[in-house]
Amino acid sequence: MRIIEEQKKKSIFRYLGINFKGYGLWTALAAFFGCAEVMLEVLIPMLMSVIVDGGLYREEDFMLREFFPQALIDDRNRFVITVGLIMVIVAILSMMCGLLAARFSAVASQGFAKNLRFSLFEKIQSFSFANIDHFSTPSLITRATTDVNTMRMTMQQFLRTLMRSPIMMVMATVMAFAIAPHLALVFLICIPFLAVLLVILMKIGQPRFKRMLRKMDSMNKAVQENLVSSRVVKAYVRGDYESERFRETAEDLRDAQISSSKLFTLTGPIQMMIMWGCTLIILFLGGQEIIFEKTGLLTGELVSMVSYTTQAVSSLTMLSWLVMSMSRAQASLVRINEVLDETVDIADGPSDETVADGSVDFEDVCFSYTGDPEKLALSHIDLHIKSGETMGVIGGTGEGKSTLVNLIPRFYDALSGSVKVGGIDVRDYKLEKLRDGVSMVLQNGSLFSGTIAQNLRWGDPNATMEQMKEACYIACADEFIDKFPEGYETMLEQDGANLSGGQRQRLRIARAIVKHPKILILDDSTSACDMTTDEHIRRALHNSIPGTTKIIIAQRIASIMTCDRIAVLDEGKLSDVGTHEELMARSTIYRDVYESQMREEENPHAES
Repeated sequence: MRIIEEQKKKSIFRYLGINFKGYGLWTALAAFFGCAEVMLEVLIPMLMSVIVDGGLYREEDFMLREFFPQALIDDRNRFVITVGLIMVIVAILSMMCGLLAARFSAVASQGFAKNLRFSLFEKIQSFSFANIDHFSTPSLITRATTDVNTMRMTMQQFLRTLMRSPIMMVMATVMAFAIAPHLALVFLICIPFLAVLLVILMKIGQPRFKRMLRKMDSMNKAVQENLVSSRVVKAYVRGDYESERFRETAEDLRDAQISSSKLFTLTGPIQMMIMWGCTLIILFLGGQEIIFEKTGLLTGELVSMVSYTTQAVSSLTMLSWLVMSMSRAQASLVRINEVLDETVDIADGPSDETVADGSVDFEDVCFSYTGDPEKLALSHIDLHIKSGETMGVIGGTGEGKSTLVNLIPRFYDALSGSVKVGGIDVRDYKLEKLRDGVSMVLQNGSLFSGTIAQNLRWGDPNATMEQMKEACYIACADEFIDKFPEGYETMLEQDGANLSGGQRQRLRIARAIVKHPKILILDDSTSACDMTTDEHIRRALHNSIPGTTKIIIAQRIASIMTCDRIAVLDEGKLSDVGTHEELMARSTIYRDVYESQMREEENPHAES
């Protein structure tokens, strides 16, 4: 295990290359123009030295003398103007190369971020429920937004800086040594000192950036919970409590951001101290040589030395900013890699068969959410459901009802035993083929922002209006849809927030029916509906889609009394299976639930 972790640490950048796909040319152009910008920029101090020594002070042995005709050198004004124009042209060309490099690096980094987001989203889409359980939703949102954006900004800075700064530092150092080696040693000594300080800051910064991202996850979680549960917050008058909770998470994030940002703010003063310190030393030593020692160092050369010192130290500072950014990006990259490295525990099977019929067979099925055979949520389930049969499932809270039906479309895999649909083990199906044959109305299912028709077409993208209306009739959703002025084009808010609980449930049932599945699973899907609506839905399901296998999980026995058979779950075990009459005769658990519910209906005001 430790070896695997070490390999992962060594290959932290393993996903970066593939996410540059389609943007390699832009990356190469950014590098090319970045190099060209540096080459031209390094010429400017040299030309400045030529103007000073060859034009203003008329030194006999000035730099680049052999490149100019004597007639031009003799005419001082013309010489200064000519070299000045060359310097302006070089500066303009350098600026244009810089703009192009910035443009190409922006395109490449944005494309990289787009690919990385898609890779993350595609990976998350492939997750089973067990995989999703490993990550919180706010954490996944932060990884797909904040962390990816951090990588984008760092990648853009990387493309601009990685080519520019090393070349600038090397060329500025070479030029400085070519002019005055003994003075160039001054900043050559200072550069390693700055590098050591930056490495120390990076080591300190890494844990702080990780802590900041964890705090951001916590803040996003608080925001998400508050927005999703805004009605509950208002109903319980807990706005002040939620505001205080958010304030605390926001302050924690602020403190973590300040702690990590302090490192960034330190690099500026350190760089300025070293740069101006080097400048003062070089001016002092070089000035003494020019004034007192007459060693051959020219005034223009001293000016260019100062410029090259500034360029060398500034380039190292840019590298330092890049290193600090990469330290922050590394924390984000680790979190992104955790998602991309997640092993999807449910993959396509070898068979290309479609679901032939709606028969379902549980054969000695055991299941554990933790994978521990000592902590089973389902224990040795043997249950056989015929195609077209209506099977009710009842049991107390936490007895494994939802877990049982989640095994049918392979949201989870059984720990042992097998689940068969249409006579084929669900692990042998391609996931798309299996789930095409199964419609499931989840206990906490969602609706999406968009029109009612768009939500219904999640069941079948090609569904006609007649098919949608028929499904809504079966689910009793037409009763409220027809009252809306815009009918099926009525816009829904996120998760159908502008509908009542019962309306949302009926619309989700209609969406499942539109799919025309071989198996329809209703997981406590009419709990928010009144008894009359519930009965209408059950009768319509029986009459309108008789060939579809229907599995109905319910808390109310009245919702499943008319099912062909009823399965009773108790502590994750199949206690009994039979018709309502059979279970009333032999199942103590079923009979107790029935009598308790009947007493509540007969005397709803009685104290428990």
